[in-house]
Amino acid sequence: MRWSIDFPIPGSPFPINHQSKILSMGSCFAQTIGQKMADSKFDILINTFGTIFHPLNLADLLAQSLELRPIDESGILEREGLFLHYSTHSDVVGKTPEDLKEKYEQRLKLTKTYLEQGTHLILTLGTAWIYEHESFGRVANCHKQAQRHFKKNLSSFEEMEMGLSSVINHFSKSCPNLKIILTVSPVRHIKDGIAENQLSKSLLRVLCDRLERNYPQVSYFPAYEIMMDELRDYRYYKSDLIHPTEEAENYIWEKWQQAIFPQETREKIAEIHKIQLELAHRPFNPNTDAHRKFMENLLAKLERLDGEFDFSQEVLAVNNQLKLQ
Repeated sequence: MRWSIDFPIPGSPFPINHQSKILSMGSCFAQTIGQKMADSKFDILINTFGTIFHPLNLADLLAQSLELRPIDESGILEREGLFLHYSTHSDVVGKTPEDLKEKYEQRLKLTKTYLEQGTHLILTLGTAWIYEHESFGRVANCHKQAQRHFKKNLSSFEEMEMGLSSVINHFSKSCPNLKIILTVSPVRHIKDGIAENQLSKSLLRVLCDRLERNYPQVSYFPAYEIMMDELRDYRYYKSDLIHPTEEAENYIWEKWQQAIFPQETREKIAEIHKIQLELAHRPFNPNTDAHRKFMENLLAKLERLDGEFDFSQEVLAVNNQLKLQ
């Protein structure tokens, strides 16, 4: 008896390897898949402005980064002695307004570098529902401010398409080599309501399809569909019934590898993962000849790979352990 269904995922027209330079932005999946790639020694910049859920907020931040537009000071607010901005997640925080502006500017510059010098942009769309502040306009995060100051709306397909199309057209001029991989986040926004979440995800999926059809540099990876159809069971969600479990994330990661990475890159990832498992090994008795031999072999592997990948910190840590024995 079959308890799940899988479906073929074609290989990416824009494969990623360890020579790629990647920017990953958007919802939680952008963070999850980005961190797994970082752990696998890819050159990747992840969510410079924190978790951003809505396509229009992403489009705003990407356009600001390309143009290095200064922060809109009308969006700065204070909460518990710290300063935040309505266009970013609370990961972007300053001790003073000047400190916040400086950090914001640094993140704009870093994002611009990865856009202009990069090969790939991963954009994960989380929701079509957006909050608008009574004076500032649309926000990426309400930062726990009183809800009476905000209005919640479902963005129209046309508005979201126009926002992302505008920034993709900008890329065509300033970043002509940049390839874009779109995904819809598998995280369920059920606080919006079950039917409302499904409506939101449907709009995002149609948006991705339209952009993929209109722009040859855009492709789509079905993270949302894998969660909804292959992993169609609440046991693949955490206790909040919103976020995928670690097992679900790893399953989608395997599908991502098969679709996005060439065979040679997947082999390198497997080799790196094996070394990371060895680095995480905790011996029962570290003061044995067997463990010293294990560490010396591990050091040799790290030094062999360090020319190709940055294992400098791991080499230093293993050397320090060997000196203590």
